[in-house]
Amino acid sequence: MLRPIDYVVIALYGTVIAAISLAFSRRQKTAAEYFVASRSMPAWAVAMAMMAALISSNTLVGHPATVFQKGMILFLGSLTLPLVLIFVARVIVPFYRNVVGMSAYEYLGARFGIGGRLYASGCFIADRLFDVGVTMLTTAVPICVIAGWRLEDRLQQVILVFAGFTVVYTVIGGMKAVVWTSVVQGFVFVGAAAIIAARLLFAPECGAPGAVVTAAWEAGRFSLGNFDFTWRSLVDPALTTQWLIILAYTANWARRYIADQHMVQRYLIARTDRDASRGALWNGLICVPVWGIFMVIGACLYGYYATSGAPPPAVSDEVMPHFIVHHLPAGIVGLMAAAILAASMSSVSPDLNSIATAFTADLAGYLRPDMSDRTRLLVGRAAVAGAGALATLVALVMAPKGGAATIMERAVTVAAILSGGMLGLFFLGFFTRRATRQGCYAGLAACAVFTAWGTLTEPTRRTLDLGFNFGMNPILIGLLGHVIVFVVGYTASRLFGGYVPPNVDQLTFRRQPHGASPGA
Repeated sequence: MLRPIDYVVIALYGTVIAAISLAFSRRQKTAAEYFVASRSMPAWAVAMAMMAALISSNTLVGHPATVFQKGMILFLGSLTLPLVLIFVARVIVPFYRNVVGMSAYEYLGARFGIGGRLYASGCFIADRLFDVGVTMLTTAVPICVIAGWRLEDRLQQVILVFAGFTVVYTVIGGMKAVVWTSVVQGFVFVGAAAIIAARLLFAPECGAPGAVVTAAWEAGRFSLGNFDFTWRSLVDPALTTQWLIILAYTANWARRYIADQHMVQRYLIARTDRDASRGALWNGLICVPVWGIFMVIGACLYGYYATSGAPPPAVSDEVMPHFIVHHLPAGIVGLMAAAILAASMSSVSPDLNSIATAFTADLAGYLRPDMSDRTRLLVGRAAVAGAGALATLVALVMAPKGGAATIMERAVTVAAILSGGMLGLFFLGFFTRRATRQGCYAGLAACAVFTAWGTLTEPTRRTLDLGFNFGMNPILIGLLGHVIVFVVGYTASRLFGGYVPPNVDQLTFRRQPHGASPGA
């Protein structure tokens, strides 16, 4: 339960974030300043901004819970990020910085026309709105647990307060405020991780220092999971092997860093191509140790409850907030609550800015191409507020209800529909000069049909039984969606032809543009 000193700590954190936003509020005079920070950020700030997009309340709460229950099954998947970022830093970052001005989907518009651009931008906006809403919800739940409030009584109020504060400082401060608040928030949750790790490793009630590690090791909580490599292990819906996790993580990192606006926008805020590339690489070197620390904390939490005699929570997802409330002193509990808020705000705030960027550049910009810069800035601020309201509505609708599936079960189902095929679409345009606009549309249509069929008929939570159902591991639905977009799109392009832009050489991997003006 929160004590007065804890509320003081949380208030101090909120004051610092508000002060940073107000400091930058008067400097946002143009759309370029508001959305891409006038391309002025150093490499280390770019790296922190990218880390903020990946580190959320799920890192502080979800990773420890997963290890507490099943071991370090997600660690190897996390290690694939630096490998993906080598390709991203060398090829993707300079490509985007020369081809687009503010939105990643300017590229798809140049390659496949306005239909491809609007489709990609619309899917990104829908996917991010849903994800931000889920993040708001998964932040409010542990805050209620730490504060000692019943979810039925306070969950909605916590969501509204958290969402309102985050939306306001994002509307006011723009991208520069997002970046610099992310730096502060990053130090807060890394500091929180160090405190919790030290408390667990030197817990006197568990015996000698490091006793929790020994207990966790003996119980298999440092196990990396199942390494079976057979056809059955790849497709069995009841078995998720390390190979499948690694494949899924690699595809997810590639999609996020290559085809998602909220990452591409961070490449554009850097002052030089070199800073952007370095920021991408440093981001991987920062994120993996942070994830590793919280995974080790999850193992140590298992060891703590196995050796201390203290009763663990009934639900694994509550192990981190439960430990914070019952085994940390006053003041530190407030810091932990601030860390959870910091991790979520550093993810939600840039996502809201990216949603507004996509809406302003792709949708509003298409409808009003002659829009003045001042109007564009006003539309962007309004879009942040509107996106925040919609995401808050998602959080309220997704709130746990009696008899409903868990939050993450429903989140996975919806996310599979909203984000399928985007990596395949980018690869179709980037790696093939023969892909046509008509082929692109054929691939997207095939992916939409496949994703809907797979999601509704997959075996673990089957909604429809059509007689010809998706019988493989559900994690393959999203992966195969990318393949379908590429294969169907390329095949249709070769069979039926269609429009290819005259500057296709500048829009593909074979000839990256050098010196092209942004937005070309």
